[in-house]
Amino acid sequence: MARYTGSSCRVCRREGEKLFLKGTRCFSDKCAFTRRSYVPGQHGKGRRFKPSNYGIQLREKQKVKKIYGILEKQFRKYFKLAERSKGVTGEKLLEILERRLDNVVFRSCFAYSRAQARQMVRHGLVHVNNRKVNIPSYSTKTGDVIQLKQKDKLVKNVKEIIEKIKDRGVPEWLKEDFEGLKASVTRLPERSDVGMNIKEQLIVELYSK
Repeated sequence: MARYTGSSCRVCRREGEKLFLKGTRCFSDKCAFTRRSYVPGQHGKGRRFKPSNYGIQLREKQKVKKIYGILEKQFRKYFKLAERSKGVTGEKLLEILERRLDNVVFRSCFAYSRAQARQMVRHGLVHVNNRKVNIPSYSTKTGDVIQLKQKDKLVKNVKEIIEKIKDRGVPEWLKEDFEGLKASVTRLPERSDVGMNIKEQLIVELYSK
């Protein structure tokens, strides 16, 4: 399955804000964005320009794609699905993205980043309703129970991760069970649950042209 394999820190610098793509590294002194918060490239530090409206909309779309680790074709598919759904298109788009299985694993504090969560899913370490699911884009629904495979080494590693990052909190639409390495989807995510600096209306405007 296609995915971005370049530098994650370079993405944050390009978008001009921390996207927290590298887990704990983003909170340490090693964070590349903290040390060099300008656009990457030979002339990035002295580069000054005023983006057009299209440029602003494009950057917002690119930022959201990088946050959730998906490429253009799949992102456009999600947007069309959001357009056909009842409700505000931008909010429905974020709901669809939040319901991805790799995002649920990440939001449940079982992984440092969405990239790590995606790898766990691809390796068959995640079960949904007692069935192994190895598709990161699998869309969870209300009532689903997500549980990690009970392997000694995995259980130890994940519990170490939980201890380090559980303070960031689990969104209200998920009910966590850290001891059992489980998370239940109690309802569909809402816009207020996303908790990131995303201006989804810009994406709607871009695709509506």
